[in-house]
Amino acid sequence: MRSTVPLVTLALALAAPHRAAAFCGFYVAGGDQKMFNDATQVVLMRMGTRTVLAMQNNYKGPPEAFAMVVPVPVVLHEGDVKTLTRDVFARVEQMGAPRLVEYWEQDPCAAIEIDAPRGGRTMSFAMEARAPSPKDELGVTVEAKFVVGEYQVVILSAKDSTGLETWLNQQKYRIPEGAEPLLRPYVESGSKFFVARVDPQKVTFDSDGRAALSPLRFHYDSEEFALPIRLGLAASSGTQDLIVNILAPHQRYEVANYKNVTIPTNIDVSDAVKDRFAAFYTALFDRTIEKNPGAVVTEYAWQASSCDPCPGPTLNQSDFLALGADVLDGPRDKPLAYGGYDLVLTRLHARYGKTISDDLRFAEATPIVGGREFAQNGQGGLEEGARPARQNNFQGRYAIRHPWTGPIRCEHPRRRVWGGPPQEIAAQPGFRPPGTKPAVGLAFAARGQVQLAQVVRRDIPELGIAIGASAAAPPPKPPPAATGSGSAAPPARPAGRGRSGCGCASADANDRGGALATGLAIVAAGAVLGRRRRRRAHRSRVQ
Repeated sequence: MRSTVPLVTLALALAAPHRAAAFCGFYVAGGDQKMFNDATQVVLMRMGTRTVLAMQNNYKGPPEAFAMVVPVPVVLHEGDVKTLTRDVFARVEQMGAPRLVEYWEQDPCAAIEIDAPRGGRTMSFAMEARAPSPKDELGVTVEAKFVVGEYQVVILSAKDSTGLETWLNQQKYRIPEGAEPLLRPYVESGSKFFVARVDPQKVTFDSDGRAALSPLRFHYDSEEFALPIRLGLAASSGTQDLIVNILAPHQRYEVANYKNVTIPTNIDVSDAVKDRFAAFYTALFDRTIEKNPGAVVTEYAWQASSCDPCPGPTLNQSDFLALGADVLDGPRDKPLAYGGYDLVLTRLHARYGKTISDDLRFAEATPIVGGREFAQNGQGGLEEGARPARQNNFQGRYAIRHPWTGPIRCEHPRRRVWGGPPQEIAAQPGFRPPGTKPAVGLAFAARGQVQLAQVVRRDIPELGIAIGASAAAPPPKPPPAATGSGSAAPPARPAGRGRSGCGCASADANDRGGALATGLAIVAAGAVLGRRRRRRAHRSRVQ
């Protein structure tokens, strides 16, 4: 089978860039009104050469008819496209999100029954189961037409990107300026284009103008497993975030054409993080990207039907079928019918800007573990980072721990045994068990509000963070990079600073405030020294 460019969603914010989340492309619509897509999730299922892509979009804009454009590797037919309910995406996001747990040290003198670690447990599940229009002078052919839910779908092929751009303009769509060069490689590779026009009569709009769009799901066959992202640069004014969830039998995935890193995990944090967990995590993620420019971060790799700790219900058979398990095996006219598979959920988080050079291309990766409440090699300390294993049990997990403060009346106390709150705390009026808190909606989480060195309880050497380090005394900058062949790249600018788009808030105001404070401190110090010199000179003259 000839390798083709795989499916990708095309949408991105055209307004309010400081609120926009990555959607890898753009909406097109009639008229001059601004539109933006401010939250998107992508879920891919992969088995053999079959890929199923499901996407959810929260559109805000005018209620007139609008559409989304999606390049696909083959001509899609009505049976290849369906709409989904929105709740399945919330469960996927919650399942793979970084999580915060809270523990209390148990009575060191109590008889303790320690459960076997649950991190190694796996659970299995049983799965149940046009006439092309003539080509015009633009080189654009309508390959298929059909209606799915509120979407009126047209599948196009094009001979050149200029003709496709002209066709969209003739259909009264306004596409982002500069999109044609980004469309060109997909046209040249033979991709088709899925144009889904939305009928506003079938869509409910909230009072703030947000459309409750049904998620879309497509499936197709291709030797290549990839997610094109460069088209989203057409309307980007800065950095974009993209979270990709991949479900595959037994298999974790990484990117094949960019650096891979895992998020630092099993980090104890101060109680202050409880109310600012999303802001803490964005600071940790931004620092990870700063130390690994251009990398894609693995945040989760675990059996999809189990978790430990669980921030909510695990994914189940209905979720898997909705997301594409029904079309992962066998011919198209037969539903999937197999049992005994363990689907692995991989969550990859990328941040990229206009210098991105290639799409995301995925490759199978060996299993890893990390982030569990599990002593590493039986030595007492929790496993830090990720390490190879026989099965996938990796998660971004962070803990608030409350040491024992009661009396110790035994000769051999057992310390650092963690569990739920003691009875005297749990019995207090108004106390609610903390549970497991996921960091969701990260595209819009506050940035620049948490200093990692002030809230973590251990050093994070891979990120250059030492506990208690002052934010006013950052590590020294490396010497300027040499120029010419073979020179090192200039130091990466910290992620999230001076950039816009995808929920990335600018931290320049904080930087200017810090510089101003430093300048005022220097001026004040100079004034004090000046007054001291004048007093000493006056005393000398008097004597």
